[in-house]
Amino acid sequence: MYKAEFDKILERGVKERNFILFGESAFFIDRYCAQLSDIEDANKLTFYFDEYDFASAKTHLGQASLFGGTNLLVIKSEKKIPKKELETLFELCNKGDNRFVYAYYGSDHKSYNNAFKKLGVLTVRFFTPKHNEAISILMQEANKNGLQIDNYTLNHLLSLHNGKVELALSELEKLALLAQGPIGNKDIDALVYGMGEVDLQTFIKEFWQKKDFLPNLERLLESGEDEIRIVTALNTFLHELYLFNIYIRINGHADAKAILGYNPPQFVINEKAQMAMKIKPKTYYVLTKKLLDAELKMKSANNDKRAILYATLLEISKLVMRV
Repeated sequence: MYKAEFDKILERGVKERNFILFGESAFFIDRYCAQLSDIEDANKLTFYFDEYDFASAKTHLGQASLFGGTNLLVIKSEKKIPKKELETLFELCNKGDNRFVYAYYGSDHKSYNNAFKKLGVLTVRFFTPKHNEAISILMQEANKNGLQIDNYTLNHLLSLHNGKVELALSELEKLALLAQGPIGNKDIDALVYGMGEVDLQTFIKEFWQKKDFLPNLERLLESGEDEIRIVTALNTFLHELYLFNIYIRINGHADAKAILGYNPPQFVINEKAQMAMKIKPKTYYVLTKKLLDAELKMKSANNDKRAILYATLLEISKLVMRV
């Protein structure tokens, strides 16, 4: 099914225990995964990407809840879980007071269309939000934060972020703290990062998500972005991912307030947690050292900063692709 039909089911009160969320929109997958996982006093177990362990998942759903509540299993993965393992987990989930949410971020979407119907599994495919839908989402968030802002201004905010609703949403929280009274385009221009900053943040995120970075890097440099600033920004973001990685490994979940000192929107927390767990702790040391070495070389006299930047990022990207 698609989002519109699933929304109607949620409005009526969902009775199903098993869910597969997949599709082109990681934003919607994160959002609905968080909604389905919001169960008071649930005994929750979450696996991020390569953390998934079938035996542990099976034990979690098969045991009685310690406090008589719901056993909640959440699996977030870009890799497909074997069909037999999924069937076993769905069957176990149906036997007790359980809920199982499988958030699949991979590209093999056909595998989960109308899958596992016989086990009562709801499979939902999400597409990238259209422009009007993105504006509606932003307006809902603005109203929730008590912001006085119109559709025209929200369009301006969304365009500054190249149509990426998740980035625009993160700015609304800042505006709620900084803005006083009605918000117009001039306020957006004054309080929100400029286009170059947005591009840099997009580039950093997509670089660590293992996406093709060379076109965006060339565009950044052509716009006048400084090579050293790109390296330091990459290192700062990598450090945040490392903090997420260590905290999750110790505590089993991500607490942004404890990690960063503030609470960004939930989808941002989920996104950083997912990215963080894809890199092994030892690899963080190697990546950080290479970035620091590159920064030192750039700051030395008579060095070609651009050549150092390209060589470093190409080398790092090969390491990232292997993890």
